Amino acid sequence: MKSVPFEALDPALYREVVRRALAEDLGWGDVTTEAIVPPDLRARGSIVARSACVIAGLAVAAEAFRQLDPACAFHAHVADGQSCSAGVCVAEVEGLAGSMLTAERTALNFLERLSGIATLTRQYVDAISGTGAVLLDTRKTIPGLRVLEKYATRMGGAHNHRMRLDDGVLIKDNHVAVCGGVAEAVRRAKAANTGLQVQVEVDRIDQIEPALSAGADRLLLDNMDPAMLREAVSVVAGRVPLEASGGVTLETIRFLAETGVDFISLGRITQSAPAVDIGMDYSLVQAPAHA
Repeated sequence: MKSVPFEALDPALYREVVRRALAEDLGWGDVTTEAIVPPDLRARGSIVARSACVIAGLAVAAEAFRQLDPACAFHAHVADGQSCSAGVCVAEVEGLAGSMLTAERTALNFLERLSGIATLTRQYVDAISGTGAVLLDTRKTIPGLRVLEKYATRMGGAHNHRMRLDDGVLIKDNHVAVCGGVAEAVRRAKAANTGLQVQVEVDRIDQIEPALSAGADRLLLDNMDPAMLREAVSVVAGRVPLEASGGVTLETIRFLAETGVDFISLGRITQSAPAVDIGMDYSLVQAPAHA
């Protein structure tokens, strides 16, 4: 079970995603830009945060511009994971004006979405600062964008949980239901000898000892209030790591963290993060002389 940040984002993981996004937006061509912008006109664009945020996805935005103009220059003025106030120029792009105008919406869509996730994640991380609890993300991501969205949670300060179903054994309530109980589900998972830790979800205190006796390596305490979480921490007494999940909000997360759990996971940071407001302002650069 991975509960530490994954490695840095590999460009190979987002090139095709960007290509598909550009194709979706472009259709048969950018008729507006092609009609009014000379093909050799050059411009400089400033990408500006319109509101306070944590930046994530600069390389993905750069990829959108470069796929339409491989020779364009992209200069980042901040780093992913950095907090920015409103009005900060986070990056500049210089290249063919037509290509920049065509790629702009796709580039900003990625940057606004990923920065929105990083910004919301940072708020949750700050809310539990000093408690010792670690914030985890989940698999509640937009299909096809998981690697990018989980990258954004890392930039916000969270740790990645499972990227895929092969990253760890996590027995959820529906697994328990079809196996006939927590202990039987854990027993089967341990007997499978996957070489992975076995984590099991419990939502009642009386499920804890059966889970541990069957060999669970980690418990997911689902939808327990702070009083139940404190009782669970006392019962487990440090034998395995504990993760709290379910119904976590900015208003409640610190109360949950102060119960002594090791991890808190929530899908809200990817599932419900609002995009931040990031815009782009242009200025002309002298067009190259015609041959």
